[in-house]
Amino acid sequence: MDILETLGIASWAHIALLLAAAFVAGALNAVAGGGSFLTLPALVFVGIPPVTANATGTVALLPGYAASAWGFKEDMAPPPGLTLGKSIALSLIGGAAGAALLLFTPNDTFRKVVPWLLLGATALFAFGPQIRVWATRKTAAGTPASTSKAALGMLAVAFYGGYFNGGLGILCLALFSLLGQTQLNAMNGMKNLVSALLTAIAVAIYAAGGIVEWKHALLMMVAATLGGYGGARIARKIPANVLRWGIVLTGLVMAVLFFMKG
Repeated sequence: MDILETLGIASWAHIALLLAAAFVAGALNAVAGGGSFLTLPALVFVGIPPVTANATGTVALLPGYAASAWGFKEDMAPPPGLTLGKSIALSLIGGAAGAALLLFTPNDTFRKVVPWLLLGATALFAFGPQIRVWATRKTAAGTPASTSKAALGMLAVAFYGGYFNGGLGILCLALFSLLGQTQLNAMNGMKNLVSALLTAIAVAIYAAGGIVEWKHALLMMVAATLGGYGGARIARKIPANVLRWGIVLTGLVMAVLFFMKG
């Protein structure tokens, strides 16, 4: 009981749920994304208000983003129309703006928005390959976007990531394809960098706004880090289509559950 009181968690079953959700989320984020489909519902289930749950889950997954960005450090290259410095600045500005909006979103409002956000993110995962193909064809048929359009696109993606984060990787890759980037390693490198930066600034704002349950976040952070390292080895053995559709099914189930609770 003393340990439970120290952690501020009601039961060992809740601890087990949070650890399992974070571990699997870390593994999913390492190979495909979709970790927030598990961390957000798990935190809400154990009694954390939706806005705080969203912020706390994002904190828990931050180390995975940072590690991924470091792993691709040699492959990073900004998309056409943007320099690396501008990409970094826009990621931070957009992530900060999205996080600030979350601070001012009432829990009741966010609870109503969450299922729609989950459905949108699920659709991104379901049609991710088609979105990438469409974006590539769109670029091939025309000219690379101007600097202003590239900046606006980066800002919008970062804003979304700072507010919710689900499906962020797909959005990043689609944006870079539309801007004319063709090297997959460079795209993945920038995706990881943008995700890490906007998540880091969002976490700082969440913390300043007092909407992070730190005991829950640190507990889940350890599990997510272990999942990102060890769980990814198992997830890599699952066929890509099976993994993607498993994530899609998880997103749909979670969205339905939130619709029912709303």
